[in-house]
Amino acid sequence: MTTEKLRVAAIDLGTNSFHMIIVEGSKEKGLVEIDRVKDMICIGRGSISTKMLDEEAMESGIAALKNFLVLAEQHGVASSNVIAFATSAIREARNRCDFLRRIKAETGLKVKIISGKEEAEFIYYGVRNSVKIGKTPDLLFDIGGGSVEFVLVNHKGVQLLESRKIGVARMRERFVTTEPISVNEIKMLEQFFAAEMVSAVEKASELKVTRAIASSGTAQNIARMICSMNGRESDVSLNNSAFTFKEFQELYKAVIPLDGAERRKMTGLDEKRVDLIIPGLILVDMIFRLFKLEEIVISDSALREGMVLHYMKLRLDGAKKKGDQVALDIRRESVNELGFRCDWDREHAEYIARLSLQLFDKLALLHNLEAPYRELLEYASLLHNIGAFISISSHHKHSQYIVLHGELRGFSPSEIEIMGHVVRYHRKSPPSEKHTAYSILKPTHKRAVDVLSGILRLANGLERGHRQNIQNINVEIQEQVITLYLTTLFEPDIEIWAADLLKPWLETVLQKTITIEPAR
Repeated sequence: MTTEKLRVAAIDLGTNSFHMIIVEGSKEKGLVEIDRVKDMICIGRGSISTKMLDEEAMESGIAALKNFLVLAEQHGVASSNVIAFATSAIREARNRCDFLRRIKAETGLKVKIISGKEEAEFIYYGVRNSVKIGKTPDLLFDIGGGSVEFVLVNHKGVQLLESRKIGVARMRERFVTTEPISVNEIKMLEQFFAAEMVSAVEKASELKVTRAIASSGTAQNIARMICSMNGRESDVSLNNSAFTFKEFQELYKAVIPLDGAERRKMTGLDEKRVDLIIPGLILVDMIFRLFKLEEIVISDSALREGMVLHYMKLRLDGAKKKGDQVALDIRRESVNELGFRCDWDREHAEYIARLSLQLFDKLALLHNLEAPYRELLEYASLLHNIGAFISISSHHKHSQYIVLHGELRGFSPSEIEIMGHVVRYHRKSPPSEKHTAYSILKPTHKRAVDVLSGILRLANGLERGHRQNIQNINVEIQEQVITLYLTTLFEPDIEIWAADLLKPWLETVLQKTITIEPAR
């Protein structure tokens, strides 16, 4: 049975840049990114005060869209599946209709202008597919060139959708005239930001929000600069990474006194954001202070991804609208999607995961790991064999690489790192200080990898025959010995033999001897 696949290109005509993302979607594999491209058109250049789009910027924009459409066609996207939305700068321009008519005439592309609230809603769709929104309320914000969108969400769904005209290009054009920025200009920006965010701040206070999720290039660039300042890698995916107010303040104090030439020399700062980063930093500083946040989490997904998800859901789900209150298990969806992309043996993986969770639960008094680690064990178990997609030989190492670079959504970088190590050590050699990546883990993460890999190794041995023979595992814990009693369909000789070979690491971790017997 073939799975219906759909390729879509989504184009975002933003104030600073035009972006396009091309994805392929199916019900089984979810969304797989095919390509993405960005062109810093700066269509809002000068238009924020004049309300007129610049002729040169419009010509550059049309040229970029022509290139985007050629690329989409080369990737097999039908013209009917190219969607394009325009935001703040075009939305406010008096000559917007002329620009859209020219785009249609010269490219055939029909661009839809969306309202600020629609923009916020699409951003919400994108972010919730990338970062796990928890049971406690969250603030979502997206810093654009012309506007900033605020979304407040809790377990009941969206509580506020708001778009404010405080984008970084707009604020720079309106308030910033000196290099380095003057104290007076900083104060004016702070006052303006505070006035524009009053309603969102009041609602967030009512909901008791302590965490924010930020999308957009500005937020990602700030996160990348913080990584560089702290000596961490900044060229990897930042999705689900977080920074605290203290970390942000160190960056803020280092950058604000600099002029443009000095900022240009900074590691991690995008050349094209040298000027825009100043109002961006002041805005994020005010968001931290006014919303009284403990941390800001980064989302790779935003407007474009939200556009695609909304479009795909309408096409693949037969136009059945799903309400915001439906809880999305993006972590499980993402793990399944990665498994399907690697042509996994799903039945085998799910069986190993069941055995692993049984062992985790029944050994809980010995390992003392909390529930979040149980979830990581399940996902690592589901993905432990995906490296066979590359090669059976050393597939545990290939599995680790795929987990680390598979763009799993909804997981923090440290969670992905733990899962990567667990799948790495499900066979062959156990964790060792000789392995550099393992040796530099935090002690708590090492402990988790030790326990979880030991459990997964044992579960893997108990399914050595690939016949799903083990129906249940009962555990008896004595002072020096753990006895596993196996309820089976057939004689479990091969399973006990294989598990005996793989149990030593868990014995070392738990400091007890493990014996395995058929159930009495």
